[in-house]
Amino acid sequence: MDDLIKYAPDLAEGFLENIKLSVMCAVFALVLGTILVSMRVSPTPVLRAVGTAYVNIVRNTPLTLVLAFSALGLSDTIGVTFSQTPLVNSFWLVVMGLSVYTAAFVCEALRAGINTVPLGQAEAARAIGLTFSQSLRMIILPQAFRAVIAPLGSVIIAMIKNTTVAVAGGYLAESAFVMKLVFDDTGVSIPIFLGIVVAFMAVTLPIGYFTGWLSRRLAVVR
Repeated sequence: MDDLIKYAPDLAEGFLENIKLSVMCAVFALVLGTILVSMRVSPTPVLRAVGTAYVNIVRNTPLTLVLAFSALGLSDTIGVTFSQTPLVNSFWLVVMGLSVYTAAFVCEALRAGINTVPLGQAEAARAIGLTFSQSLRMIILPQAFRAVIAPLGSVIIAMIKNTTVAVAGGYLAESAFVMKLVFDDTGVSIPIFLGIVVAFMAVTLPIGYFTGWLSRRLAVVR
């Protein structure tokens, strides 16, 4: 317990970095996932093929490899940089890698939601002259989001937990890496380990309960 009190400020700062990563990745993953699902259900064969290939490749690639590619492939080899400050640059590289990875799961969750929308609604939209993009934006996607609130919540929770492997992308400020440094100094401390577990549960459990409640609240009765 003394170790937990002593190192609490450092651990709290590391945990805050996890939260920052989670917020940024959630925004980008939802946007990119929506674009991907639009491609996957598009009437254009090329767009469908690209969207399908993206999802199948990324979903079946380990996250650590995606993050390592962001740091070693994009940054060190190709020279993609977001900032001249190493820590800031690694932060955005991890955001990019984790967002790209999570977007594939967001896409599949939304595609499952689209499959719950009756086909007759899309046909009715075409009958009144709406284009594919208009019907998707105004009719199909709003219902799809309502149908998959709980699954999207699960994807976000998984993403929050995935921020603990940000070290694979070279980001050395998040809680898991800070905890490792503390363990190297003090030996494995059960109170510190449990403290980090409780901190993550304090974030993920409310998200799970809220998305479950919201899903029931906004459920579409068919």
